[in-house]
Amino acid sequence: MTRRKIKQELISNESKRKVTFKKRKDGLLKKIDELTTLCGVMGCAIIYGTFNNRPEIWPSPPELTLVLDRFKESPEEEKDKYTVDQKTFLGRRISMLSNALEREIKKNRGLEVDLILNEYLTGKSMEDLTCSEDVKELDLLLEEKIKLITDKIVAIV
Repeated sequence: MTRRKIKQELISNESKRKVTFKKRKDGLLKKIDELTTLCGVMGCAIIYGTFNNRPEIWPSPPELTLVLDRFKESPEEEKDKYTVDQKTFLGRRISMLSNALEREIKKNRGLEVDLILNEYLTGKSMEDLTCSEDVKELDLLLEEKIKLITDKIVAIV
């Protein structure tokens, strides 16, 4: 059974919020414990909750100190490799989404040209074509299709 998607917003009922916080915190700590045990890595967590006066530290303060000291002692370029500020993160995300948008625009344009070609193959008049770009793209598409068919014929023979 799949879980339903929940809205990412503040839970208004305080008792439900407290229960959800405890369950999710326990789940997070369990995952960190599994990660450190199964993969043999060092990990720690510091969780500040509105329901506790003191932060919860996992696994324990002395072990936390070891992990943080090891992180502080690592070279700066090593630390910077894994830490990202908001500006860098958003820049990377915008770049990635821009590339995805360009790919989708090209894909849509290809589908439009394909549709235009199919319309003309079914009898629509070519006089309706006014944009030279459409004509050029249709020419390229036809050349690709002819090459594809020629290659299949050669492969069969």
